[in-house]
Amino acid sequence: MSVVSARELTKIYDTEGVPVPALSDASFDIESGSFAAFVGPSGSGKSTLLNLVGCLDRPTKGQLTVVGEDVTGLGRDDGARFRGQHIGFIFQDFNLIPVLSAFENVEYPLLMLRDWSAKRRRARVEELLKAVELESFADKRPSQLSGGQKQRVAIARALVTGAKLVLADEPTANLDRETALRVIRLMKKMRDDLGTTFIFSTHDPKVMDAAELIFTLEDGKLKEDGGAA
Repeated sequence: MSVVSARELTKIYDTEGVPVPALSDASFDIESGSFAAFVGPSGSGKSTLLNLVGCLDRPTKGQLTVVGEDVTGLGRDDGARFRGQHIGFIFQDFNLIPVLSAFENVEYPLLMLRDWSAKRRRARVEELLKAVELESFADKRPSQLSGGQKQRVAIARALVTGAKLVLADEPTANLDRETALRVIRLMKKMRDDLGTTFIFSTHDPKVMDAAELIFTLEDGKLKEDGGAA
């Protein structure tokens, strides 16, 4: 089953009246449970593609289906609701809320779900913090955590709502080699344990080596069909 399916996906930005193509006629499928990566140099279109899959932007043309729903024309509010229900995000700069503890950062997405009681939220957050081996750091704020610990909090937050699709934009860029490898192993374990699909935007060879499906972009075009790494 395809968790993401794109057909002739194109994105053209308007910069002061000048059309700037960022992505041209990208067609691909990513199956459920994949550990996949969009790779290429800066400006190749990989972040644009990730933003389209994450419903953070809309394509200029083409068709995009994510977790079984056509999201091609979703507006801002509908896109936000869809992301909240189906997609988790991990960023290179962690995007944790500085004034909140690790526990509160992981819990934050659950506060948007009105049918979750405080007891249910606590149990779920504790489960995810244990899974990323940070249960003893629950009360720590981001400033008290290392880069690797911050990224593990971000992974727990991305998975806390039960999202079956996680999008990770350069998740190892601010980590040293050993920490990056630990984070990659953790994400792959979470994929194996939970069946979550991970899609990366990256130029990090360590992530590329771990990816099982790679889509290479150059100048906004897929160079070749995705295939086993």
